[in-house]
Amino acid sequence: MGERIAVLVSGSGTNLQALLDHPVCGSRIALVLSDRPGVKALERAGSHGVESAVLRPEDFERRERFDRAVVDLLRDRGIDAVLTAGYMRLLGPAMLEAYGGRWLNVHPSLLPAFPGMRGVADALEYGVKVTGVTVFLVDGGMDTGPIVLQEAIEVREDDDWDSLEARVHEVEHRLLPAAAAALVDGRIRIDGRRVTIEGGPT
Repeated sequence: MGERIAVLVSGSGTNLQALLDHPVCGSRIALVLSDRPGVKALERAGSHGVESAVLRPEDFERRERFDRAVVDLLRDRGIDAVLTAGYMRLLGPAMLEAYGGRWLNVHPSLLPAFPGMRGVADALEYGVKVTGVTVFLVDGGMDTGPIVLQEAIEVREDDDWDSLEARVHEVEHRLLPAAAAALVDGRIRIDGRRVTIEGGPT
């Protein structure tokens, strides 16, 4: 049956759709978890017959209790690997303890440049000629974990936020499933901050 994946989402779920459509990842997604009810990503999960759930931070007295509820739900569903795909919450030590080394995130820049929630806008404002997409293993920092895959994207002279974000999304939709497939197939090797994929990404 293979390893069971949970995808954490907050919005429309275009990265989730790319994962659901991937030949390796799609059949292994066992849970889609959102911090917001009614988002499009939950509809995408339902249309593929994937269980979904909502846990809202505001329903918990403290962040630590929210983090623990997330971990407890993932463990209850037998989740082996976690992908955060447009998930707009930071999760704390309990999550890292449970899924460190088994938890991937995707970011719209060539990290370590432009971490945080404004990767595309920051690249445009800074005037860089090249930006990109990074998939990394989550650690305790803000977009600081070991890098699994990166791909560069030219910033064109006539780019605005919409045009650049559209090309960033195209790359995200390839890189995140490729990294996730390598993770669940056991092909990721970690040596400090250096990450290699046996056989390359697929």
